[in-house]
Amino acid sequence: MAKKINFEKNLEELESLVSGLESGELSLDESIKNFESGVKLYTDCKKYLGEVEKKITVLTESLEEKEIDA
Repeated sequence: MAKKINFEKNLEELESLVSGLESGELSLDESIKNFESGVKLYTDCKKYLGEVEKKITVLTESLEEKEIDA
């Protein structure tokens, strides 16, 4: 079973990584490490949002069908 991500936690960590990169105070190695971590977090968040969007679409369509049948 896929591990459920905590979207808010991942987003907060991603924002922290971006701030660190934007500060210009990190070494090149730290910057690369943070960038790689950021890409992973971004990918996880984007995947999660896609799954949520699909779920909302299914629920909305189901609700619309019930309203039509009523």
